[in-house]
Amino acid sequence: MSETFRLTLAQLNPTVGAIAVNAAKARAAWEKGREAGADMVALTEMFVTGYQTQDLVLKPAFTDAAMAAIEELAKDCADGPALGIGGPYRDATGLYNAYWILKGGKVAARVLKHHLPNEAVFDEERLFTAAPVSGPYAIGRVRIGTPICEDAWFDDVTETLAETGAEILLVPNGSPYYRNKYDVRVNIMVSRVIETGLPLVYLNMVGGQDDQVFDGGSFVLNPGAELATQLPVFDECIRHVDFVNGSKGWQAVRGDLDLMPDEWEQDYRAMVQSLRDYLGKTGFSKVLLGLSGGIDSALVATIAADAIGPGNVRCVMLPSEYTSTHSLEDAASVARALGCRLDTVPISGPRAAVTEALAPLFEGTKADVTEENIQSRLRGLMLMALSNKFGEMLLTTGNKSEVAVGYATIYGDMAGGYNPVKDLYKMRVFQTCRWRNANHRDWMMGPDGEVIPDRVIEKAPSAELRADQKDEDSLPPYKVLDAILERLIEGDQSVAEVVAAGFDREVVKKIEHLVYISEYKRFQSAPGPRLTRKAFWLDRRYPIANRWRDGS
Repeated sequence: MSETFRLTLAQLNPTVGAIAVNAAKARAAWEKGREAGADMVALTEMFVTGYQTQDLVLKPAFTDAAMAAIEELAKDCADGPALGIGGPYRDATGLYNAYWILKGGKVAARVLKHHLPNEAVFDEERLFTAAPVSGPYAIGRVRIGTPICEDAWFDDVTETLAETGAEILLVPNGSPYYRNKYDVRVNIMVSRVIETGLPLVYLNMVGGQDDQVFDGGSFVLNPGAELATQLPVFDECIRHVDFVNGSKGWQAVRGDLDLMPDEWEQDYRAMVQSLRDYLGKTGFSKVLLGLSGGIDSALVATIAADAIGPGNVRCVMLPSEYTSTHSLEDAASVARALGCRLDTVPISGPRAAVTEALAPLFEGTKADVTEENIQSRLRGLMLMALSNKFGEMLLTTGNKSEVAVGYATIYGDMAGGYNPVKDLYKMRVFQTCRWRNANHRDWMMGPDGEVIPDRVIEKAPSAELRADQKDEDSLPPYKVLDAILERLIEGDQSVAEVVAAGFDREVVKKIEHLVYISEYKRFQSAPGPRLTRKAFWLDRRYPIANRWRDGS
């Protein structure tokens, strides 16, 4: 009779700082593993604290509470399968990102992270001590090696584990989403499998945390890089994986292979999930936003309706004398299609009062962007008043193209607590709206069908802060703007490289200048979900006071 080993994978959504809640989720997963006859139940990296903790983990009282919760878990989970759970560990030698193995009422082993990521959104060298490579640990007759997240991105840790007797590699992760990240993970893990000849379990968490969203998509690879099991993206999931020890060593029995959605669906799900969790984890159940009749606010309203339900979304139209009849009609049609409340609060009266108050100081000057921005700031004032009065989080609606070049009013339309489309360029906004109109999924709480009318998608974008205003009056067409921005920001290309790709040098220099002088706005902007490898915040950290310009 073949020797078998059952591993229960818990792809779950922890909350940073909710140590008792996270421990309870771990205990419930362990119970399911015990009921299924598992030999081991595995959770993800830093699960007991949530991830990423940032500097919170440097607080001794926080780390002590997390370690105590794990010790208590060991006692509670004494009679049944082993439990693997991520959490901090501190002793006289330092503070570590650790993976705790609990068995028989005690801590049977600890694996300490060796490679500490210190790039993009990660600052682990600031937080943790790098540990020597840990060896494998035994669960029954199986020896398991656990490279923690980044440790599996390098061959030295897995090579050492294989050489010291590991038979299965279990990789617990806190790997945040960016577009097409799954392919990157699989390619690297395939390399580890080919190098070691061992089966590999890649276990990732799900859920939103501030600007990051963890997309799950856990999988199991057999020797030869055959995909044995594939868990869904973004969904919490507990799945049992059976391994059989035969003539070729341990191999996973082929299980369910969940389908992988395309990048448009994954981006949209990331925006919905991040907003849903940001609200839930900060204590908000309702939102409001300024619904202008334009495409960006229409998409944000749709994301919000899909995240928390149309009944929890308040849309507010704040017209001025420059607001077109079309915009009034389009805002109403979007709110109606979604089933969201729509309030109308004209700003003409408040604007007249501000204009009168400032008239003595503005006397002798020409009207310019100052007067235009007063409108935007009055809208921000009105929306924040509603937010304060009714406890609804205000959402901002600026896309990445606008955020990049500062085409937004600080303390005006930038006011708010979260921006679901902050990392979505304008051309992708158009396509995302079309995708949502054509697709509906079970995880969406908004209605099926066309929720953003074609007229909203097709009309020329305008801030409507002056007569006949169009975005292209002061910016190149969005197709050109986005292509330049992607080269300057995502590609870190020089001006000369962008010009060599066929763009006008004067236009490129103008865009470069706008990006740099808008840094102070982004520094004060609301967080939003990370969809790319160069989202504005932790991925791209530039000085606010900066006189350098690329002369190439």
